[in-house]
Amino acid sequence: MANRPTETILEELLKLMNVAFDSIERIESAESKHTRFLVRTKEPQLLIGTNGEHLGALNYIIRRITSKGSAVDVQEKFLVDVNDYHEKTLENLKIKAKIMADRAISFKLDVELDPMSSYERMLIHSFLDGQPNIKTESKGEGASRRLVIKYISG
Repeated sequence: MANRPTETILEELLKLMNVAFDSIERIESAESKHTRFLVRTKEPQLLIGTNGEHLGALNYIIRRITSKGSAVDVQEKFLVDVNDYHEKTLENLKIKAKIMADRAISFKLDVELDPMSSYERMLIHSFLDGQPNIKTESKGEGASRRLVIKYISG
């Protein structure tokens, strides 16, 4: 499967999995610097899973297949999304980060978020990077690792 377009590999894998899909759209984004492969399907729960676990696994598998036989420095940076699940999740994380940062500033206290994946923590760290009076850090171990939004007096 390696050395072929990512869309083709994704399409073949979905067919092997017997997952019906309407389309696979390649979306280039200058903002994220990643290509997004948007799968449209009437069976999104099969590909997304609980809290996006299946989607994470699908992304991992596709990356492994596409990296076979290619040099590390020329690998395409991409993300597989299903029915805009990733985009909606990203937008919700941005909103949550802003609300919690505003709360930390208003009440002048640290706000601890629920446990989340390393990817979600990284996104919130980057969303709030450079925000005045705010510092973020992760604490805890394993599945209980969480992000803390700290108020810093200016």
